[in-house]
Amino acid sequence: MRVSTAHQRWFAVGLLVAVILIFSMTVIAPLVSKGMELHDAKNSLVFRLQQYERISAKKESVIASMATIKQQHDKQGYFNSQKTDALASAEMQEFIKKTIVDAGGQLSSTQALPVSNDDKFSRITVRVRMRGNSEVLRAVLYKIETSTPFIIINQLDIRPMRGSRNRTTRQFEPSNELNVNFQAVSFMRKQP
Repeated sequence: MRVSTAHQRWFAVGLLVAVILIFSMTVIAPLVSKGMELHDAKNSLVFRLQQYERISAKKESVIASMATIKQQHDKQGYFNSQKTDALASAEMQEFIKKTIVDAGGQLSSTQALPVSNDDKFSRITVRVRMRGNSEVLRAVLYKIETSTPFIIINQLDIRPMRGSRNRTTRQFEPSNELNVNFQAVSFMRKQP
């Protein structure tokens, strides 16, 4: 059973091709696949690096813009600029007193409430009691709400004042006067 030399050659060539295919599938294909994977990862990293470089190049202009915005914000005076909470509270009480008197109302009392601190701000709160008619109340609220630094009205309680009886007619005469209680809140940046 001699196999002809032609068959032996074809068999040897077939074995060689099989060995080459097996070698390429077990060694070369994974290497090529890993190389392509690494190439894609490299391209992704290069793209991210370019993005970071563009962002980094804008860093100085962003910092300058932030500084400008902060200066503009500070100039607008939204926050109380006093050095201590007590001074800020006293200033706010004086402003509210002047506002009520200028509007024609009568200030009954003001009381500074304890300061509450958040992360970067101190909340200055003053409890106010006043008397006046609806026009006085409107003028006071408008002046307080549009003031600089900002003052916010909380817990507004409006009650009509009790009228009086006319002694001659014994009729009850209503009053236009109101008793008004509210809290005025202002904010102050914490001092470093």
